[in-house]
Amino acid sequence: MIFLKTLSLITWVLFFSNFAFSWAFFHHEKLYRQRWLEQHILKTNLSDESSTEHYFQQKLDHFKPINKETWSQRFWVDKSFHQKRGPAFLVIGGEQQATAAFYQSTNLKNYAKKFNAMFFYLEHRFYGRSLPKRDISTKNLVYLSSKQALADIANFIPGVTNQYNLSTDTEWIVFGCSYAGSLAAWARLKYPNLIHGAISSSAPLLATTDFTEYYAVFKESLDFINPTCSRKLTEANKHIRHLLQSDVGRKYVKDAFCLCCKVYNNMESASNLFRLVQGYIENAVQSNLKQDIKIFCDFMSSPNITSIESYAKTIRFELHKQNRTCLDNCYGENIENLTSTNTDPANNVRQWWYQICTEFGWFPTTNKATLDSLGIYIPVEYFIKLCENTFGSKFNGVYLKKSVIQTNTFYEGLKINVGNTVFIHGSLDPWRSLGITHPEIRNALYKTIYIKGAGHCGEIFTSNSGDVKKAQVEIANTLQSWLQK
Repeated sequence: MIFLKTLSLITWVLFFSNFAFSWAFFHHEKLYRQRWLEQHILKTNLSDESSTEHYFQQKLDHFKPINKETWSQRFWVDKSFHQKRGPAFLVIGGEQQATAAFYQSTNLKNYAKKFNAMFFYLEHRFYGRSLPKRDISTKNLVYLSSKQALADIANFIPGVTNQYNLSTDTEWIVFGCSYAGSLAAWARLKYPNLIHGAISSSAPLLATTDFTEYYAVFKESLDFINPTCSRKLTEANKHIRHLLQSDVGRKYVKDAFCLCCKVYNNMESASNLFRLVQGYIENAVQSNLKQDIKIFCDFMSSPNITSIESYAKTIRFELHKQNRTCLDNCYGENIENLTSTNTDPANNVRQWWYQICTEFGWFPTTNKATLDSLGIYIPVEYFIKLCENTFGSKFNGVYLKKSVIQTNTFYEGLKINVGNTVFIHGSLDPWRSLGITHPEIRNALYKTIYIKGAGHCGEIFTSNSGDVKKAQVEIANTLQSWLQK
């Protein structure tokens, strides 16, 4: 089915893509991703060289020289296009397992070919198979941070420069999308002596706990595609909120949406439900998956049934396609899974949850009572309680507020002014609200590309969209200007 095949491609490339905020939501993301992986790798012509895994001995703690522990960080290299004196391109891994198939399926390969570059793809620490510690307990996750990840990059570049006999004056360009796009820009900011330029796609740069702008842009984007659908979705969500106030209503919601567990009229249960069901259409809208949006909106526009019945019909349809009997809305089980310290290369939700609870926030909330919230109920307190339930009482609202301030101070938020950097955003992507779509300061050193009608990480893959193709040409021209100096 087109819906699942296309959505699975985008969710695999979380490289930023959509951030998963509950275990249940991540569960069906994982199903999409696995299905894409099984199908896509079989169709991808991987050279022996670029598909071979390599491991780089990395420091556990870059900021405490007394700590001599090391670990093996996974990476891939493709030398097939490289010519002497050519640049080196490094794709930075984000909050998901990395695969060789990802590089082969993106437009990034074309840049490597065009500029005769040696191409590297580095998996982020604590994700996939790049595990500094055997388990992901809270005491071990103290080594998981964006600062340590940037230091990994700074250590990796001179290491592989020597290993692959590159010239010491090789020009390194880093690429990243979503959180990895943030890392690309921050790497250029913090290590300009090593990194010549950065292509930062769909990057959130401003840490915040109360990300109310998400649903404002989400609604705006849905209206751009189908205004009727937005109105119907708001009606359905308001109806759900009303039904949650009575026993009869809660039973109706459980049966209609095929929920695995009872739903209650409290913050944890209600917000968990809204995050889960809303996730289906959020992915499609922010990634501009027009076929998926059409399917959803066709359901929402079904004649002779109410908006909530249409919404429930959509969820049941998706469950059927996934061969699932119910939608996992069980808050207690979600917490149990989030607190599990067992490692699974394909399941990185606990690690990412730790990062947003200790550095970024980035919680899509509905604290502002406006129509932009589409009638859903997800206050910031819901996310903060998840942080506390998962990692301990220390990780409360006060702790997170201080962490967010420190992150914005260290990386300069939207006031960042870094040369040889391109910030790229799509107009339909709600995450653009936390990034730079146009110069924020006078005489900015960076460049911005704003793609009308594009979603999250829209220019990473080849596209039939004229605006996306134009952006890709502009990126190539910018790289050309950097590499000619």
